[in-house]
Amino acid sequence: MRVWPAPDYTRIAFELDTPLKATQRLQASPPRLIIDMEGVTAPPERLASMLPRVDPGDPVLSAARFSAVKARTIRLELDLKTGVTPDVFTLPPVAAYRHRLVIDLYPAVRHDPLRELLDDRRRSQADRAPGDPVNDLLGSRANTGTAPRDPAPRAQSPRNPPRSAAPPGVFTIAVDAGHGGEDPGAIGPGGTQEKDVVLAIARRLHAQINQQTDMRSVMIRSGDYFVPLGQRVARARRARADLFVSIHADAYIEPHARGASVYVLSERGASSTSARWLADRENGADQIGGVNLAARDRELRRVLLDLSTSAQIRDSAKLAAEVLHQLEQVGRLHKRDAEHAAFAVLKAPDIPSILVETAFISNPDEERRLSDPQHQSRLAEAIFSGIRSYLVRHAAAPRNPAA
Repeated sequence: MRVWPAPDYTRIAFELDTPLKATQRLQASPPRLIIDMEGVTAPPERLASMLPRVDPGDPVLSAARFSAVKARTIRLELDLKTGVTPDVFTLPPVAAYRHRLVIDLYPAVRHDPLRELLDDRRRSQADRAPGDPVNDLLGSRANTGTAPRDPAPRAQSPRNPPRSAAPPGVFTIAVDAGHGGEDPGAIGPGGTQEKDVVLAIARRLHAQINQQTDMRSVMIRSGDYFVPLGQRVARARRARADLFVSIHADAYIEPHARGASVYVLSERGASSTSARWLADRENGADQIGGVNLAARDRELRRVLLDLSTSAQIRDSAKLAAEVLHQLEQVGRLHKRDAEHAAFAVLKAPDIPSILVETAFISNPDEERRLSDPQHQSRLAEAIFSGIRSYLVRHAAAPRNPAA
C-alpha cells in the first residue's frame, strides 16, 4: 500500500499478485470512505504493518485503518478532512508493476491553480520593494476587483533603445517536472530516479523565475505525486500560462548515449527514430502512473486530441532554440537542433511548449552529474536564460498581464 498526497488530491495504491475486487461506500457525516476488498486474508498485525504514515499536511486524508469483516474480505476505512469525490479503479500489470487497485480522493471543491498563483503572489508582496510593478498590480486588483492597467514602461536611454521585448506585465511560466508518484520515470544504473532529479531542477527553475518582477512560475507538480499527462496540459491552460516547459532526464538502451535535447510538438511524425521511441515511452506515463481512462472528462479528452497549430509549433521552436543555446554552455548537446515528436504534454494548442531532456540518466557519468545539486542549479539557470531570451526576442504581450 502506498499513499501519494498532492496539493489537489490524494492517491492510494495497492499492488498485488492477482486482480482485486473492491466495493466502496461513501459516508457523509463524519466524512469517511469505506472500501471492502474481497479475496484477501491477512492477520491483524500484517494489516497494521501495511498502513503507511498519513502525512498531517494531506489535503483530504486524516487517518486510515484496516479491519476484517468476514472470511477473505478486509475493510479499509479512510477518515477524511472534507467531502470528496472518490475515483476507484484497477490497473493491469505494466512495466515493473503488478495488479493495482487505485483510490483517488478529490476534494468536493476542486483545486484552482490560478487562485493558488494569485495567493502565492500576495504572500510574497511583503518581500518586494515599494513601487514594484507586481505589488502595484496586485494592490490595484485587490482593492477594485478589476484588472489594472499595465505599469508605465521605464525610460530608455539612447544607448539602450527599447527592445522588441516582453511588454509591461507579468508572464506566467508553467514548469512541469515529469513523472512522479507511482511513475518513477527512467532509472539510472546507480538507482537514481528521473522523477526525483527533474523535480529538483524544476524547483530551482521555479524559484529563479519567481525572483523576477515580470515573470511568474506555476509548478505543475510540486512534490512526489503523479499528474496525468492531460491534466498537466489542462493545469497550464487553467493558469493561463504563456509558456510550458516540461523537464525530463533521457534514457536509451545504449549506456553511452549522452547530452541534452529539446523537443517540440510534431504534426507529421517524429524527426528521428530515437525521438519516436522517446515519445512513445513518455506518453506511456499514464499507464504506469495510473489513469482511469473511463472517467476522463470531456475537457481532457479534447486536450489530448491533436489540437496543435502551426503558430504554436513555430513559437515553440523559437523557445527551444534559445534553451538549446543556453544548455550548450552547461554541457554537451545530444542534438544541436530541436527535435520533433508527438508528446502528449506538448499539445496545448495556444501555449508555446517544449520538453527538455536535461541529460541521459542511463549514462553513468551523466547520472552522477544529474544527482549533483550544483549541476542541477546550472541546468535550471540555463533553462531560465533561454526562457528570458525568448521573451525578450519573440514574446508578445502576456496572456494575463495583471494575473
